[in-house]
Amino acid sequence: MNSLNDKYEPVIGLEVHAQMKTASKAFCKCSTNFHAPPNTNVCPVCLGHPGTLPVLNKNLVEYIMRLGIATECDVRERSIFARKNYFYPDLPKGYQISQYDQPICSGGHIELAGRKIGITRIHMEEDSGKSIHDLASDESLVDLNRCGVALIEIVSEPDITTPQEAYDYLMKLKQLVVYLDICDGNMEEGSLRCDANVSVKLKGTGKLGTKCEVKNLNSFRNVYDALEYEIGRQIGMIESGNSVIHQTMTFDARTKKTSPMRSKEEAHDYRYFPEPDLVTVYVDEKWKEKTRSMLPELPQMKAERFKKIYALPDYDADVLTQDRELADYFESVCKHLKGNNSKSASNWIMTEVMRVLNDEKIGIADYWIDPVNIASLINLIADGRISNNIAKEVYTNMLLVKDPSNKQQNPEVIVNEKGLLQVTDSSEIEKIVRKVIEDNPNEAARYKGGETKLLGFFVGKVMKESKGKANPKTVNELLISNLG
Repeated sequence: MNSLNDKYEPVIGLEVHAQMKTASKAFCKCSTNFHAPPNTNVCPVCLGHPGTLPVLNKNLVEYIMRLGIATECDVRERSIFARKNYFYPDLPKGYQISQYDQPICSGGHIELAGRKIGITRIHMEEDSGKSIHDLASDESLVDLNRCGVALIEIVSEPDITTPQEAYDYLMKLKQLVVYLDICDGNMEEGSLRCDANVSVKLKGTGKLGTKCEVKNLNSFRNVYDALEYEIGRQIGMIESGNSVIHQTMTFDARTKKTSPMRSKEEAHDYRYFPEPDLVTVYVDEKWKEKTRSMLPELPQMKAERFKKIYALPDYDADVLTQDRELADYFESVCKHLKGNNSKSASNWIMTEVMRVLNDEKIGIADYWIDPVNIASLINLIADGRISNNIAKEVYTNMLLVKDPSNKQQNPEVIVNEKGLLQVTDSSEIEKIVRKVIEDNPNEAARYKGGETKLLGFFVGKVMKESKGKANPKTVNELLISNLG
């Protein structure tokens, strides 16, 4: 298949639905609480009862403008809503309020690995309910809480050429909506959902192949796996002399295979027409500029600042700015450091702190050690008061105290109470050095005979004898002096 992959070029476009963090739904005052009991966050408006009128949630417009401006889209001064007509059991109105030929944002991009992935459009719409098929073998249930929840749809240009590039694009997009505080990015709760349009064509030709749409991919890994399989399936069909059929596919995460779901709808199948119950959305320059001025520092800008201000390498800056709260935590640590130890803070967060986050499956917001205490631990190392090995022992003790206000989480307190301060008195260290040399005469003779690699052996012995508290630099100097 690799040789065939060299022969063909995938053409991929992604449609991403992002659920907005509005407290109420797009066109009514119902709560958007995800954890509410089924069918309790509903009203006549979001259920589409006759005689009800939708009213646009202003925050939905505000949130989509943030993303549109951040991705350098053109924000349309006047945009309208449309009715998208189709029937599903979890869509009680029989239509969805969306946008069609006049979306609010268009023509932007997301920068990825030095090139731009175009954004065709970003538009506002409402969500449908949720059908549940796995609680019984002979029936399906419907939860309508999600009906009317505010969504935006981000439609990319067909600029993506590999499953990995699609994965990276989604990661960038998730990072951006979380930074902008418009979506929590939680794919498990349906806050981000993706449909992928994919076709293949012969390399070097301009003629596009027949595309298929893979629906409702609910994890980044599923997007990658679905695209990889679908690309291989289409190439296999073409090579065997068959034609790819324009249809909608579904993806089974267990088998990692796509399969036909239904024939692909076209725009005319939805019978779009302007929503008669909603007025034109008007966004003037003053509102745009106010929104622009309130945007937070975006990930790429933050990474560049970290490299400049904290002298971090590219890798560190990218890792620390993946998450806005993690970046804030790093800067909080740096505020309490002595001297220029930002790289030490970066190393500590990327190894010890992130290890705990991964093990506990939590975000930095749920991490319980105060940035002041991490800074204090790094300062103790930088001042030569404890070694790196002792620091890890201190950190283990810090993790046991879940209350940041408890003094037992303070590394200074732990070091003093447990007698872990580093021995820097050269006369004390020299006593240990001489004892170790006397206890290991054969190794001392071999060292003097030219086996200088044995220095590490003696360092280890001295550190063990001192219970890790001897200053390593002083140990090395005294060993070299005493061994001759």
